[in-house]
Amino acid sequence: MKLFSNIRGDAFGGITAGIVALPLALAFGVSSGLGPSAGLYGAIFISFFAALFGGTNTQISGPTAPMTAVSMVIIAGIIAANDGDVEKALPAILTVFLLAGLMQIGLGALGLGKYIRYIPYPVVSGFMTAIGVIILITQILPAVGYYPKEDQEYVNKFKPKAESVILKNILEEEADEGILVLEDFKETIRRAELVTEADILKESKTLAAKEASGVLGTFKVFGRALKNISLLEVLLALGTILIIYGFKRITKAIPSTLVALLVMSGIAVGFGLDYRPIEEIPSGFPMPNIEIITQFKLSSITPYIFTALTLALLGAIDSLLTSVVADNMTKTKHKPNKELVGQGIGNTIGAIFGGIPGAGATIRTVVNIQSGGKTRLSGMIAGVMLLVILLALGPVASKIPAAVLAGILITVGIGVMDYKGLKAIPVLPKDIKLGPLKLSSEVLIMLVVLTLSTFWNLVYAVGIGLVIASLMFMKKLGDLTAQRSDVKKLGEEKAWADEVDFPVKLKEEVFIKHIKGPLFFGSTSDFQSLAAQIPHTASTVVIRLGRMQYMDQSGLYAMEDVLQELRKNNVQVLFVDLLKQPKYMMERIDIIPDLIPREHIFKNFKECTQWIKINVKDKY
Repeated sequence: MKLFSNIRGDAFGGITAGIVALPLALAFGVSSGLGPSAGLYGAIFISFFAALFGGTNTQISGPTAPMTAVSMVIIAGIIAANDGDVEKALPAILTVFLLAGLMQIGLGALGLGKYIRYIPYPVVSGFMTAIGVIILITQILPAVGYYPKEDQEYVNKFKPKAESVILKNILEEEADEGILVLEDFKETIRRAELVTEADILKESKTLAAKEASGVLGTFKVFGRALKNISLLEVLLALGTILIIYGFKRITKAIPSTLVALLVMSGIAVGFGLDYRPIEEIPSGFPMPNIEIITQFKLSSITPYIFTALTLALLGAIDSLLTSVVADNMTKTKHKPNKELVGQGIGNTIGAIFGGIPGAGATIRTVVNIQSGGKTRLSGMIAGVMLLVILLALGPVASKIPAAVLAGILITVGIGVMDYKGLKAIPVLPKDIKLGPLKLSSEVLIMLVVLTLSTFWNLVYAVGIGLVIASLMFMKKLGDLTAQRSDVKKLGEEKAWADEVDFPVKLKEEVFIKHIKGPLFFGSTSDFQSLAAQIPHTASTVVIRLGRMQYMDQSGLYAMEDVLQELRKNNVQVLFVDLLKQPKYMMERIDIIPDLIPREHIFKNFKECTQWIKINVKDKY
């Protein structure tokens, strides 16, 4: 569809989607740790450029819950590595986001978009539910008005450790400058004396915030939060949640999230309540962060390359799943690789301007379609709409209560969980046993990813989940294939039709082995016991390979081991009807001709029988 073929519908859809995106962009920005402006900048640039260059006409992109949760981990880690200084850490943070965007462009350019759908559902389910749990738990503290950095009693506990960190930094500075500390300890003392109480307090606050971050950190300070609860902040958060869920029952024509944001912020400002506002949103057009280029150091982002790749893959999954939803609603077909390129361009430009990364957003896309959006113009208008709000209402938006955004995020956390996957836990077939406990393998993968994501690391959890899912899939595939193969039925060799006329007098000297089905990792252990199955009277083994279409590397080395064992026992081996792929594999490592001479390979059993009659003598 042409870009300007549906101007009225696209304008209304884009404006509506932009309004819906506003509170979420602000909330995700605050949650990420970079502030509301980062969420707004991300929404503006990703929405515009992902729509312009993407492959889904009606997609509305911007910061999403999964992308924000992973970004939060990245941001916290880099800030902690930079002495808790956000400004100092910002170039490295945005460089990682930019790298993730470039990786997405690469995924699309390489045509890998169509393979994203092969990521197992249990991994996605566990990850999405974990995202919901993380958002819910980490928003408890701002919802009750407790901020660890502002709890002086709690911060004071970290002063000894803060002094230790500061001293360590001094020693590292001296090492970089080539100063021998033990020879010139006076210089260390001089620098230490320059450290002020303000420096120690700042480092203590950084350590306190780090200790209280994440799910485990929230649990650690939960008791203190209850003792320092702010009733006003709780009421603002609860009011927001009630309006979001309650207003949906009245009408869905107006986004309930926006209504909650306006009503609760209006009450807080109108009545002059003593609430905590969000961080100030800078006025004016967003400016590019040149520091990304001028302060770029490969060493500063090397530890985060895998994390950036995970962020890129997550954004790809998130976007393409939303593309499928859009296809179902509009009866169209998206272009997955083009969509990844568009998302990558949007995230790359968003990072340059200081925005957090994003992806295709399902709710915003649905709102756009329902409001009349049909072409890429709608997504571009949504981005422009957010830019207009930033330029016109930036100072006003800075007065939004932090507790209101916490309330919005709590509803996001509840909504993002995969309830379909959770409901399926008791009904899925229990195909594995862990001690006395029986579980479904899909449920096990989902629970592993959910637990590790929630309490340890989102990035590693997905990787571990993929490995477990792949191993379980290979085992199931191996079991199913082995069931249809004669490889493992070593003691039950039944004669095939063309073996009826085999000389009776040579049956004690010749053992005939049939292989039906591939020789691969799932059947190698059974095949390797072949030598033990051969009668002691046999001096010759015929291996019939006409039904072994495929051999993997595991099967190849299993064959080599068996042949070496038989040669050691002075048993000669004959191959019958060896197919192309297994022959190629055995020639690569010289099984043919070192262990099996070419004259011992026969096209059919008849030729093999004739050779046996001439070369094998009846000893019994």
